[in-house]
Amino acid sequence: MSATIRLKRFGTKKRPYYRIVVMDNRAPRDGKTIEELGFYHPIEAEDKQIVFNQDKVRAWIDKGVNVSDTVRGILNKKNFAV
Repeated sequence: MSATIRLKRFGTKKRPYYRIVVMDNRAPRDGKTIEELGFYHPIEAEDKQIVFNQDKVRAWIDKGVNVSDTVRGILNKKNFAV
């Protein structure tokens, strides 16, 4: 199984929020997750937009999990080097 750290969409039309999750890369966008690592809420205030557990993210990256380009950009906004 090849896993990826990517976004899972929630919310309503024009009011999205996303969870940062570890998923099988063959699973659909809103499918079953392996683990939830945090969330991204683009509509919130700047300081409340991104929340994630750095230890869990680092542990998954050390295991060799791929990170999607979008999540890599989100993590870089919080000065978390991927």
